[in-house]
Amino acid sequence: MGLLPFVLLEGLCATLDWGRPDWHDDPFVGFSAVQPLFVRSDDGTRREIPRSRQSFFRPESFPAVKGPREFRIFCLGGSTVQGRPFAVETSFTTWLEMDLRLADPGRTWEVVNCGGISYASYRLVPILEEVLTYEPDLVVVYTGHNEFLEDREYGHIRDIPAVVARPAGLLARTRTFGLLRSAWRGIADGPGREEGKPVLGPEADAMLDYRDGIARYRRDEAWRRGGIEHYRHNVRRMIGLCRDADVPLVLVNPVSALRNCPPFKSEHRDGLTADQRRRWEALCRNAGQLIGVNPFRSAELLKKAAAIDGQYAGLHYLRGECLERMRRSSAARAAYVRAKELDVCPLRMLEPMHRDLLAIARGTGTPLVDVRRLFERRSKDGIPGGVLLLDHVHPSIPGHSLIAEALFEELKRQGVVRPRRGWQERREAAVQKHLDALGDVYFAQGRERLRRLRGWAAGRATFGPPASGANRGP
Repeated sequence: MGLLPFVLLEGLCATLDWGRPDWHDDPFVGFSAVQPLFVRSDDGTRREIPRSRQSFFRPESFPAVKGPREFRIFCLGGSTVQGRPFAVETSFTTWLEMDLRLADPGRTWEVVNCGGISYASYRLVPILEEVLTYEPDLVVVYTGHNEFLEDREYGHIRDIPAVVARPAGLLARTRTFGLLRSAWRGIADGPGREEGKPVLGPEADAMLDYRDGIARYRRDEAWRRGGIEHYRHNVRRMIGLCRDADVPLVLVNPVSALRNCPPFKSEHRDGLTADQRRRWEALCRNAGQLIGVNPFRSAELLKKAAAIDGQYAGLHYLRGECLERMRRSSAARAAYVRAKELDVCPLRMLEPMHRDLLAIARGTGTPLVDVRRLFERRSKDGIPGGVLLLDHVHPSIPGHSLIAEALFEELKRQGVVRPRRGWQERREAAVQKHLDALGDVYFAQGRERLRRLRGWAAGRATFGPPASGANRGP
């Protein structure tokens, strides 16, 4: 009975369309400027990414006037969407467009690549707001790896106790709250709303772009929780923006490597004494020497080391290698995941973010393509890291093709594409023709970018932010 007035008010607001959630607002960060991603071409016939933004985005364009049979898909994300360390020409967006055109040539298919280097979810929201004005028929979002690349604080958010923050978050999604907030904003001064909020530059500014950037990463659980909450908020914002615009959205659950991908930075737990550290180092050193000879004994030594300090990410990676040699694949995967979660430099999507993404998709009825599970099914013992991934997060060209196939199947399930019989027989020849046309230089440049990208991820940048996007990270 006590909640009845609130329920009645919420129903009235919904009926009259009052207090709709403001998906444009980001309580976590602001931007000093937001520049359009697409501008009119000189002849006015197309919208294209200007040269001023091509340090982060690859050249891309689409017709300024949408054709009568055109189906327009915008794909948003970071460098994985862009196709790094190669480029858009071998990204899943290109393969998806090729598949759609082969399967259903009666329509004009435009798949627009909006992958930005080092772009996190909070930088994708302004891009989504922009592309929703370009008559999209579908939006695909692949994001989650880049949430901790930029230096930003969440003091104004993390000071709220967890017992208060979660109910407050639920309340903030009600129309009653939206109505009251709109009324308050009409009274309060606009600039005051930005008080205490970090203001970021117009383009991504990754800490690893700078010399010794990896030193800026330290274990900070409050900062990590803030990044996770910010990601959750942005996923909901993007779903809300698309629903308000009546544009379908497909979410993608990203994949990252576990095998052949040690943590980028490990730190010991607080309070470790000098004697404990010497003992820990001796145990790990001996365990490392025994992995290839006696993995069972190595695992025992690592277990003893973990009892001294179980917060060191590299220790759990070694355990994963031991357990793989012992043919305990499930336990090995768990150890690799633990190493990823303890990585002080989190360049791979964290487990709570995966859980949040899946839960939000289920709760909102948003279609989701689970690329992570798809790669696990194609990987030895269900542990990603091999021919489908070139490094910690970037798929190989066959990996991108696999993502395109999964998205194609989702569009077929939705009835968006109705494939003609026998279209797949032409696919192999079309793919080979496309790859041959790229030439040897394209692949040589991609291999060189991969070499630099691995150095970047390991914290080996030797100067400030580069003038071009060649040395930028994911």
